[in-house]
Amino acid sequence: MRSKTSAELPAGVVLLTDRRVARRPLGEVVAAAVAGGVRWVVLREKDLPRAERAALAVELRAILSEAGGTLIVAGPDPLDGDAVHLPAAGPYPPPRLGLVGRSCHDTVELARISTEDYVTLSPVYPTRTKPGYGPPLLPDGLAALVERSPVPALALGGIETPEQVSAGLRAGATGVAVLGAIMRADDPHEAAATLTEAADKATRQESVTPSTSLSAVAVSPMSTGRRVPAAVPTTGLRPTVPTQGSSLTARSGHGRPQPSTATTGEAQ
Repeated sequence: MRSKTSAELPAGVVLLTDRRVARRPLGEVVAAAVAGGVRWVVLREKDLPRAERAALAVELRAILSEAGGTLIVAGPDPLDGDAVHLPAAGPYPPPRLGLVGRSCHDTVELARISTEDYVTLSPVYPTRTKPGYGPPLLPDGLAALVERSPVPALALGGIETPEQVSAGLRAGATGVAVLGAIMRADDPHEAAATLTEAADKATRQESVTPSTSLSAVAVSPMSTGRRVPAAVPTTGLRPTVPTQGSSLTARSGHGRPQPSTATTGEAQ
């Protein structure tokens, strides 16, 4: 399979959808985000019947196509398209499509990557959806996993501010995946423009010097500020407190319970 060029892979700010937390109809939020600079959108909404989800995919593809953007569908069914983002749990081997991504959380899952084109690495920061999952990677832990990844990686989880976007890119990620920062925003256009501007600026900057501590940059506002060791995770993440809420990505079987599909919370 031909290797993808950088222009063919998700980069910058990648928007994940969740109509249940969006403050406007999903099509309106995506259109505003695209107007704000977003060019990659991952359609989730896995609870919808396939016909409704396929119709939503048609709507979002039309919005993105006008700006030269791309819709990626979460799960193995591309909904008549050619791009999917798969959970860590499977399927293996991945389907042969134009673009295939995979959710990963540790070195064990990264070692299973074969023909996938990119991965997401999470959670970088504590998230509202998964308050008990962790410990969060933080930028140092993210950088360690990026170094071990055989394919380009997106930073995911709790990324809400320009500083966190910059920290993710400085850690070696090619982009950041966000959900609540845009879905919950009163003005999704402004939110998207602010984050994409930060991503563009970080991409243009020279690489940080080795002496710079990435973990000191952009600690999540939801974090207590307690330093978490940045050792590379080798096993799956486990919740430290009971939690409920919708899932950003299906988790692998490495000791992670499957969260409920409750409609509360952000799937990030």
